[in-house]
Amino acid sequence: MDGLKYRRILLKLGGESLSGNQSFGIDPKSAEGIAERVREVRDMGVDVAIVIGGGNLWRGREGLERGMDRATADYMGMLATVMNALALMDALERLGVVTRVQSAIEMRTVAEPYIRRRAIRHMEKGRVVIFGGGTGNPYFSTDTAAALRAMEMNAEVLIKATKVDGVYDCDPLQNPKAVRFDRLTFIDALNLRLEVIDSTAISLCMENKLPILVLNLWDPDALRKALLGEQVGTLVSAEN
Repeated sequence: MDGLKYRRILLKLGGESLSGNQSFGIDPKSAEGIAERVREVRDMGVDVAIVIGGGNLWRGREGLERGMDRATADYMGMLATVMNALALMDALERLGVVTRVQSAIEMRTVAEPYIRRRAIRHMEKGRVVIFGGGTGNPYFSTDTAAALRAMEMNAEVLIKATKVDGVYDCDPLQNPKAVRFDRLTFIDALNLRLEVIDSTAISLCMENKLPILVLNLWDPDALRKALLGEQVGTLVSAEN
């Protein structure tokens, strides 16, 4: 499609995006809604890779508060991301979108092992690739996994999907006077300690000059407009 600003993207979804109005679990209708947006993007001619979190199935923080070993809690979270990846794959394939799940933790019965060149080849063939299992290592968030995979896939932008329309100076759901930023530098995002994407992911993107776009995926037009270069959400990049 002519006029595209980005032709290969890494979409970062929180696990809560699959829970819908529930606070826990997987809502098939929510998975279908996300799948429809991904299909629209794929049909525009954009290569799409996805990293999804697992917060709708397991929150390691709760385990840590009970004295659980950090590595064990993180591995449990990685397994939750694979469950979410499979749910989203199913929703996409029911819409006719050929999808592959690759996991950083080997479980060959349900997912391919993560192989960089194979993932790139899938996207070149028009397939959507969903990465589960985080980085495969404890102590790293799925935000960091998204930044890492985006660079490995040669993505042109890391798109962080949230339930608000960008980055604010405080929580807009709690403070109606919160101010939204149209653009931020990586340094500003780190210094302001904004809790939209973690500092390790921001640092990785800064070192590799990979822009981060934060937008509301539940705005039906936001993702399409962003890919066409229109001002949507908040762009975090090297220059303000």
